[in-house]
Amino acid sequence: MFSIKAKDPSSGARAGVMQTGHGDILTPIFMPVGTQGSVKGIHQHELNDEVKAQIILGNTYHLYLRPGLEILERAGGLHRFIAWNKPMLTDSGGYQVYSLSGMRKIKEEGVKFQSHIDGSYHLFTPENVMDIQRTIGADIVMAFDECTPYPCDFQYAKRSMGMTHRWLNRCISRFDETESKYGYDQIFAPIVQGSTYPELRKESAEFVASCNRAMNAIGGLSVGEPHEDMYAMTELVCGILPYDKPRYLMGVGLPENILESIALGIDFFDCVLPTRNARHGILYTSEGVIHIKNAKWKDDLSAIDSRSTSHLSQKHSKAYLRHLFQAGEMLALQIASLHNLCFFLWLVETARVKIIAGEFAAWKNHIIPTLRQKL
Repeated sequence: MFSIKAKDPSSGARAGVMQTGHGDILTPIFMPVGTQGSVKGIHQHELNDEVKAQIILGNTYHLYLRPGLEILERAGGLHRFIAWNKPMLTDSGGYQVYSLSGMRKIKEEGVKFQSHIDGSYHLFTPENVMDIQRTIGADIVMAFDECTPYPCDFQYAKRSMGMTHRWLNRCISRFDETESKYGYDQIFAPIVQGSTYPELRKESAEFVASCNRAMNAIGGLSVGEPHEDMYAMTELVCGILPYDKPRYLMGVGLPENILESIALGIDFFDCVLPTRNARHGILYTSEGVIHIKNAKWKDDLSAIDSRSTSHLSQKHSKAYLRHLFQAGEMLALQIASLHNLCFFLWLVETARVKIIAGEFAAWKNHIIPTLRQKL
């Protein structure tokens, strides 16, 4: 199901292939976030042809509330509903539980929450979250967990981790006693928690490893902690999780975060940052970060990024894109979003090439200062 094709000799980076019901995924990989069955501002044919996304991510919480499970099941699952025939991953709603702190109550049974749409009450349990993800039909489904905030005191983090582990056992029982609804296998992934406490992360990683699932994830990071803490926890956990199974660092992140985490042994990434920041005029390029709304770009007729894999980024100038933002044109958001996603996919694809060539660590150290600079 997952095979490692190459390993960088100077770091923990590896290039692999993961098999799913909708095709192979070449790792390391970045997953564009399609929260509600749509990657904001990007059509599916652009995701496929321009961005060259291998897998996208959907959100269990949002899809459960709208459009709802009945229509998704009638459509034959989310793949058919949105006309996407490549792999897909759904998170479990745990992060939404974390973010809706004023609208939910966490108990051992599960989480009672109010819909952000109409205020109606709902209950997520480990069991029904597995059922929901069966109905959505993603190739990779995530365990139901609690994502602790940062900062978080040790006792709270320990209690939360214990409950996440008990929920994980319930998720596994329900997942293993049910079947996929649409004729292809689904992959279940547990999530390591433990905040930024090494002893908790070690305990959680050992527990998750003992579950012996086909893929493992690291959650509860990229929630405000210093990058050094994120890297330390990631390195610790990667040293415990099985080497021969893919590792997914949830919600990460900036280009330099991705490259540093690849060096630690991470294979999968997702983040809303490329499209969210694009809508605010922040572009990630091979030469650094551009705030395209700034007046300095008003007369700059050079390409948005001449090295981009996006033909729009090569075809259109910085001045034109700035003009679109100033004019309030929707095309500005589309071009910027498409550019950023192309850049992130270029980044992980290039990382894979460098790993196979045995040059990743040197390339990473050379390119990160460039990616960080503000142009």
